Amino acid sequence: MSKFLIVGLGNIGEEYAETRHNIGFKIVDALAKDAAIKFSSDRYADVAELKHKGKTLVLIKPSTYMNLSGKAVNYWLQSEKIDVENMLVLVDELALPFGKIRIGPKGSDGGHNGLTSIQETLNTTNYPRLRFGISNEFSKGSQVNYVLGKWNEEELKTLSDRIKIASDAVKAFSFIGLQRCMNEFNNK
Repeated sequence: MSKFLIVGLGNIGEEYAETRHNIGFKIVDALAKDAAIKFSSDRYADVAELKHKGKTLVLIKPSTYMNLSGKAVNYWLQSEKIDVENMLVLVDELALPFGKIRIGPKGSDGGHNGLTSIQETLNTTNYPRLRFGISNEFSKGSQVNYVLGKWNEEELKTLSDRIKIASDAVKAFSFIGLQRCMNEFNNK
């Protein structure tokens, strides 16, 4: 049985719950809800275990806040004895239109503090990630407010559909592999 670490990036706390920056949490929450499993608080993260087509997906929502996500990721990779290529990090992406997903095997942190922390802790940029587009519809100097802002009415109309596609991509990653997953989901 293959094991995968699925890392939903976000910030803990009610004030962040419905913000664009917490899309990683929203995707793993959707996976857990669909499978009727619950998260429990554990070391550095809330954790749930999902079984899918003979695979085990360890879902985590780091409780370290975004800027220290690497600490949780490193702990759970080692604790669960999962190779970095069997990890998928779910993250918000300003450079993509709202709801667009882009899956890739590696990349820069793009100025994202969660990815920066993971890359500094693991000492590599070679790990799979799913970037969920949040668009960049903000005025100069207001990026932080935008990223930490709540979804607007237009986004909310299709957000759950886009999260469902991202959730399907996570399951596909574990079952058909990164390359086929990229081919299937990067144009959706």
